[in-house]
Formats: sequence, structure tokens, C-alpha cells
Amino acid sequence: MGSTHASSTTNVRGTVDRGLLPTTMVGSYPRPAWFDWQLEGRDILEAFKVIHHKEAFADAVKVVIDDQHRAGLDILTDGQMWFDDYSMGIGAFLFYWLERIEGFGKEKLPHPSLAKAKGRDRWALDEVGGVALVGEPKRGPIRMAELFHLAQGCTTKPIKACIGAGPVQLSTLVHFHGGPVKDRYELAHRLAAIFREEIRDVVSAGCRHIQLEDLGAWIPTLTGEADYAWVNEVVDETLAGCEAATSWHFCLGNVWGNKMQGMTKKGYAEVLPHYYEANVQEFVLDFACREMEDASLLRDLPRSKRVAVGVIDVRTLEIEPPEHVAERIRKVLQHIEPERVTLTTDCGMKQLPRHCASQKLVALVRGAEIVRAELTGRPAHG
Repeated sequence: MGSTHASSTTNVRGTVDRGLLPTTMVGSYPRPAWFDWQLEGRDILEAFKVIHHKEAFADAVKVVIDDQHRAGLDILTDGQMWFDDYSMGIGAFLFYWLERIEGFGKEKLPHPSLAKAKGRDRWALDEVGGVALVGEPKRGPIRMAELFHLAQGCTTKPIKACIGAGPVQLSTLVHFHGGPVKDRYELAHRLAAIFREEIRDVVSAGCRHIQLEDLGAWIPTLTGEADYAWVNEVVDETLAGCEAATSWHFCLGNVWGNKMQGMTKKGYAEVLPHYYEANVQEFVLDFACREMEDASLLRDLPRSKRVAVGVIDVRTLEIEPPEHVAERIRKVLQHIEPERVTLTTDCGMKQLPRHCASQKLVALVRGAEIVRAELTGRPAHG
């Protein structure tokens, strides 16, 4: 890339110099059409005993990293090729963790709140499903460090580890059938300790960017304001002691491209101010799917916080023109300094066709280049 391209380098403990308007994506990416191997709940080290599975998995990771390289992203992900093709389009976002933490049943049950849901959310929760807790939750073979190591070996650019669905969100899926934990509050705290160990190991493996994925941020809109303190506590416990750059992504929900309506209908204005004191450096937020509505909220973001702004709508097949992306970025920069902004997709891209996803990433980078050129006076790449 040219001189307007952002870079990401580690400076001191827990801080990263990201450059001007660095680009990334949230996490998941469409599988190559030929990659149809499924983990089906197994430890990756068990599944990879089949040499063809191991080889295909490694090749798929290389392919999706190459797509990000060609687009010009600054901070990459492994595309989460470890997400199986479950319901909801991205159901493995939830079940990858539940299958590899001891104490949970193997069956997909109805969502605990299904009977309370209304309209489209009822269908969405049926897609999401639920799980039984039948014993004491203990850390199992999640293997974030191993997955990071494989991906980072494919590139010299930084790989961001996307961790989640997180403890709060997972706790809301549970039917309490057995074991010492009897409610979602205690369960979320227990899960936070497990996630913290995974994060510690992936950082020890060299990861410098940790993105917590936890839509539990929205739960207090349904359960009451008292739960904001609980969510903050769990997020802080999850990220405690993390020596990498930290971000927290809570999108608007994405069930086959559909937002969760009930808990997100008032947008980020309802929830974001409650998390200003959370022990996280950056919030990762959907804006493109609502054409930058709520961007004015960023004016009140504490000076100690950054924001990764979604400027690519992953809930549509439309490939946005770079100028459209640039205009979305300009709307954000009316409210916050560019030095505090990362540019990203709204959410994961697993549910999109790969040829569409790859071109959306190109549009993201080209839009960023347009705005960088305007800010620096240097010509945009290409």
C-alpha cells in the first residue's frame, strides 16, 4: 500500500500504535466453497488427526488471510474457519464455546426466552437455540492459542483474536438442569474466568489484538438497568490482566442478516453510556446498517476510549462504492478525532457469498484511503 496506509505496531504493555484510520473486519469470513469439513464439537487436535481435515483447514485459513491481504486490511483475522455451518448462519459463534466448556449438554434446546419473544425475534431465537447446564463449568479444549498460532504463521500483519460469544451472552442461553451453578449471574462470572485463561494463553502466544464478542451488552434493555453493573463486572473480569490491545464488539444481532429487534430497537444511545467505565480500550459498533445513525454519540465517548466503526453493512449483498464508504467515515469524523477511530465491517461476514465479502473489504480499504488522503494531503493509493 502507499504512504497513506495505516500500520499497527506494539509500543508498550497493553497499547498498540494503530496508525491513521486502520482497517479491519469483525471476525468471521465465508468459507471457501471447497472447505466443507466440520468439527462437530470435537477438539481441533482430535479432528486434525485426519490429515485431510488438518490440511484443508490450514489451506482455508491461508485463503481467507490472502483475501484480506489483497483487499489491503491492516489488522487481519483468521476468518474463524473453526465455526461450523450451524443454524442461524453463524450458530457456531455460540456453540463452539458451549461444546468445549465442560458442564454443558450436547443438545440444542429451545432458547430459554423463546416464549417471551415477539414478531421476528421469535423466529430468530428459535434459530439461536439454547443449551442445558448439567454440571460444573470447567475449561475444556477451546484452543484459541493454537488457532492464533496457525493464522499468524500465514502473515506478517497482526492477527486479531476474536473471543466469543462471551460470558454474558452465553449465560442467557442456558437451562439450569444440574450442577452447582443455579443462575445466569453466577454462570457468567464462572465463564469469565475460563475466557480470561484463554485470552492469557493467546496473548502469551504473541497476539496483540483481543476483541471480545459479547452481545450481552444489550441484555439489560430486557432485564432492567440493574444488570448493567453485572455486565460491566463480567467484561472487566474477562479482560483483567490482558496485555494486548482490547476491544469489545456488541453488534445489533445477525440472524441470517436480520437484527434482533426487541433488545436493540433504541440503538446504541440506550446502552453505550452505561459501559464508558468498562475496562476495554475500544468499542466495536455497527453503524453502516443504520446509515451511521447514533454517530453523534461518539462526541461523548471518554477520551480514554477508541471506537471501531462499522462502515460496511454485512446484512446486505450490496457492495458499497468506496465513495459511499468514505461518506460514512466523514460522518463519524464530525464527532470524534480520526486518531481514535478504527474502520471495520459491522459484523462477521460468514453468511455472505465469499466473492461479495471480498469486494466489500476492498470497498472498505478504498473508502479509508479516500479519507486518509483528505486528512493528510497525500494522494490515495491507486
